[in-house]
Amino acid sequence: MDAPVTILDRLLEISDLFQRDLAREFAGTSLTPARTRVLWDLVHTGPSTQHALATRLEVSPRNVTGLVDALEASGYVRREPHPDDRRAVLVTLTPSAAELMHEMQRDHAELSDALLGVVAPADRDAFLRGVGAVADRLRDLVETAEAGRAAARAGVER
Repeated sequence: MDAPVTILDRLLEISDLFQRDLAREFAGTSLTPARTRVLWDLVHTGPSTQHALATRLEVSPRNVTGLVDALEASGYVRREPHPDDRRAVLVTLTPSAAELMHEMQRDHAELSDALLGVVAPADRDAFLRGVGAVADRLRDLVETAEAGRAAARAGVER
């Protein structure tokens, strides 16, 4: 007997399809999902210190250093002196990376329109509210679970 398809099954399927599409899009380049996240962050926030990047991306400073090193070697970012803090450097998109990211933003807008286009116009507002509510609830569940794990680790370390 087949189990009914749940909302979680559909969300996992969508996640997998997005990952496959991203892998196809960047096949043959040095971009990985983690490196793309750095570029995506920089296009939205502008030049940034590596410490600020690590904080926003919720990864270690060491991890960000490796990501930025690889992106710099591939010509996607450059390090520049911070204008106000001579001890810090700013990570900045190169002009070609900025153009790539703007193309990606256009592609995202087109894909969003194509995906929303399959939802009946009368149902779109409800659909968008529902997707937002599901995302908010999942975020809450993940944050609660992470806080519980952190508290458990802190208890074990004492």
